[in-house]
Amino acid sequence: MKNHLMVGLILGLLVNFHCAATFAHLNSVVGSAAGAIGEQPLSKIAIHKAKFALQDSASIKATPFVLGIRGEDTEWVDVNFEIEEPSNDDWIGVFSPAKFNASSCYVENDSKDQAPYICSSPIKYKFANFSNSYYTKTGKASLKFQLINQRADFSFALFAGGLSNPKLVAVSNSIAFANPKAPLYPRLAQGKSWDEMTVTWTSGYNIDEAIPFLEWGLKGHQQKRSPAGTLTFERNAMCGSPARTVGWRDPGFVHTSFLKDLWPNTVYTYKMGHLLTNGSYIWSKMYSFRSSPYPGQDSLQRVIIFATWGSNYQPGSLNTTDQLIRDLKNIDIVFHIGDITYSNGYISQWDQFTAQVEPIASTVPYMIASGNHERDWPGSGSFYDTPDSGGECGVPAETMFYVPAENRAKFWYSTNYGMFHFCIADTEHDWREGSEQYRFIEHCLASADRRKQPWLIFAAHRVLGYSSDKWYGLEGSFEEPMGRESLQKLWQKYKVDIAFFGHVHNYERTCPIYQNQCVNSERSHYSGIVNGTIHVVVGGGGSHLSEFSPVKTSWSLYRDYDFGFVKLTAFNHSSLLFEYKKSSDGNVYDSFTISRDYKDVLACVHDGCEETTLAT
Repeated sequence: MKNHLMVGLILGLLVNFHCAATFAHLNSVVGSAAGAIGEQPLSKIAIHKAKFALQDSASIKATPFVLGIRGEDTEWVDVNFEIEEPSNDDWIGVFSPAKFNASSCYVENDSKDQAPYICSSPIKYKFANFSNSYYTKTGKASLKFQLINQRADFSFALFAGGLSNPKLVAVSNSIAFANPKAPLYPRLAQGKSWDEMTVTWTSGYNIDEAIPFLEWGLKGHQQKRSPAGTLTFERNAMCGSPARTVGWRDPGFVHTSFLKDLWPNTVYTYKMGHLLTNGSYIWSKMYSFRSSPYPGQDSLQRVIIFATWGSNYQPGSLNTTDQLIRDLKNIDIVFHIGDITYSNGYISQWDQFTAQVEPIASTVPYMIASGNHERDWPGSGSFYDTPDSGGECGVPAETMFYVPAENRAKFWYSTNYGMFHFCIADTEHDWREGSEQYRFIEHCLASADRRKQPWLIFAAHRVLGYSSDKWYGLEGSFEEPMGRESLQKLWQKYKVDIAFFGHVHNYERTCPIYQNQCVNSERSHYSGIVNGTIHVVVGGGGSHLSEFSPVKTSWSLYRDYDFGFVKLTAFNHSSLLFEYKKSSDGNVYDSFTISRDYKDVLACVHDGCEETTLAT
């Protein structure tokens, strides 16, 4: 590995160096994901085992050399390659930055194993025979890769030996976007008041080289400028591997601007800008959004809710994306309640996800909740001591997306949208009675003015209510342990209409229920006093599906082992339509309506009554 000619041949992409993370440590990272359903594909690559085996007869070339010359933030790249002894195990990896730097390797203080290897995962890959049926006969093929602007250049590497024992045989030329630092992928979120919208975006500009701001205003009127704050995070903010080792990639700079004193239900336009130190400006394209209605405003209001979505490697993710984009003109706000990217410690995937949802998140508020795949890591303060976040421990999620929480490390918050009041809980922190979050949940539910906001919605990632999931059924609880036992008296007392959950990757709706008993015999048309909360698992956003328990529960009204999402439509203060739509075709497969007056909300229900007196 000390052959300087060999190192020169790979164009500086990879170098011979001693990187200090141990093989044993990295083996545990990759091995733990092997064979898991819905695993992050990049975790299948044993990149730490890669060996240099460059061949004069092997070659790989990528075109075009410059991407986005007309301002595009995504472009298809043609990759042509050949090898003398082809195999079905050969694969192409996309590396970014193109020039690999040994200083980017994570150094363990107590490491004793100083072996040379590649210490950074590719950002995506394909097998060489993908769409090339004659590859193993000819040794020649071509592939197309869709790249997004990720603030750095790219190179393509041809590997033999499969994913588990990769041997680098050829490296391509480097290619890059015309402006790799451009401001991109805006995502809207409700602010802390109804008349505030936040715009968050990503760029390659730190504040010492460009001042970020937002130019915005009423559509067709004079625009004004608002400043933006800038955040980022470093490798040392990650709690463990792979986020801290092979999955690390510089996240760039995340900017957020706060647009205040908005007129209700009004269209605004905006674009992101950066003022460079030389006095010139860098601009994004123009976007638009409609501001929130005034709390209690009587207008048509449409809400989308789902969980467990993920990026395009998840089987149903792109179908869900396409359906939401297709119906975007009929959507006002989106709630993605946990398991957002399934990056699982591969930081490059946050760019992939924000690019994927950009048509949606740039147009309507995109509100998120924290799930186990964002937050959980042993010894990091998460309620569950599992490695599900891949070492991210919540840092990318709370940086990449804004939520109107008092402390974004504690991902619970309330938000209003017209006739809706939402209480979003964080199941990766303690919710039990006596906890800080329990006090928040009660205050959030109690603060709803049901005359103005008759539709009270609770949402959280893990199933704190009811689910017929196979795993929950084996436990016999049909819920997350200590879930509804802690919270059902609050749902009943404050008359929560619907409680939404993710985590379980399917769809299920219960009857209005309290203490394991259906409290209303209706199935699809609820009128007057409902008496209990309807619980909905809406975990089929895109990731692998979860099986149902064979046990038939009396409270389960509808189950679907498929990908989909829920749409709520409030026509006025008295009429709500609930629709479950499949991502495959956008059609409605389950629905119900609630029709009631304000007096029905005030009415006494079991364990939800104020004490009364006979005094006159």
